[in-house]
Amino acid sequence: MPKARPVMASASFVSVRRFFFLAACCLASVAGAQEVVIGTVTHLSGVFSVQRADGAAKMLSVKSEIREGDLLKTEDDTYARIKFVDGGEVVLRPNTQFKVEKYGFAPDDADKDNVAVSLLKGGMRAVTGLVGKRSRDKVNYSTAVATIGIRGTNLGALFCQNDCGGIPTVTGAPPPNGLHVDVAQGAIVVTNGAGTQQLNAGQFGFVGGPAQPPVIMPPNQGIQVTIPPAIAINSGRGLSPAAAAGGSAGCAP
Repeated sequence: MPKARPVMASASFVSVRRFFFLAACCLASVAGAQEVVIGTVTHLSGVFSVQRADGAAKMLSVKSEIREGDLLKTEDDTYARIKFVDGGEVVLRPNTQFKVEKYGFAPDDADKDNVAVSLLKGGMRAVTGLVGKRSRDKVNYSTAVATIGIRGTNLGALFCQNDCGGIPTVTGAPPPNGLHVDVAQGAIVVTNGAGTQQLNAGQFGFVGGPAQPPVIMPPNQGIQVTIPPAIAINSGRGLSPAAAAGGSAGCAP
C-alpha cells in the first residue's frame, strides 16, 4: 500500500495539468473567435484609435487590423480609410466615432453575409463591397436618428450634434443638427419611426431627428461629404472624383 501513494499523486497531478491545459485551450479559442480581422487601415492622416470589444484601447496606424466589435475614433484633422474583407471601404472624417457591430462575410457563402455598423458621431464616406452587391438587405448603417439601407452604393453621411460649425453652407450658418446624406452611386433607403425615403445617385437627404421623417433636400442645400485627395488616391472603383474633390463636408454645387 505505501508504494501506491506516489502513483495516485502522479495521476492526480496529471489530471490537474490536463484540466488547466484544456481550460487554456478553450479560453484561447474564445479569444480567437472574438478577434476576427475584418479590415485594414490603408490610409491615415492624424491620430486614430480603437477600443476593442474587450475594452482594450490602442492607437492605430496604416496596416493596423480592424476587428468585429471595434469602436473607431478619429481626432482633429484626422482622416482614416479602411478596406474591409469583402472589398468595401469607408473613410472617416475628423472627430468621428464609428463602431463595427458586425461584419460577417465568407467569399463562397452569401448566407453568412451580415454587415452592421454605427455612425455615433461625425461623418464618413462609404463604398459597399461584395456583401452590398449580393446581399443588399444585409447591410445597414445606423445612427441615433435613422438607419441607412443600401442598394449597391457610394454614399456620404454626416451626423451633426452641435459640432458642425466649420462646415460651409449656402446661408453661412452651420448645418442643422441631424443626419445629412448624399449618394454618388447606386441608391440608399433612409428609415426611422417617422418614415422611409429612397435617395438615388445625385440626391441629398436630411433627417432632423428620430421623430422626423427623412426628406430629400434641394441640391444647393445638400451637404456632401468630401475626401482629401491624399486619402482618396488609389481607390480603384471606390471613391468618386466628386467625393475626392475637397477636404471636408460642404454644400453641393
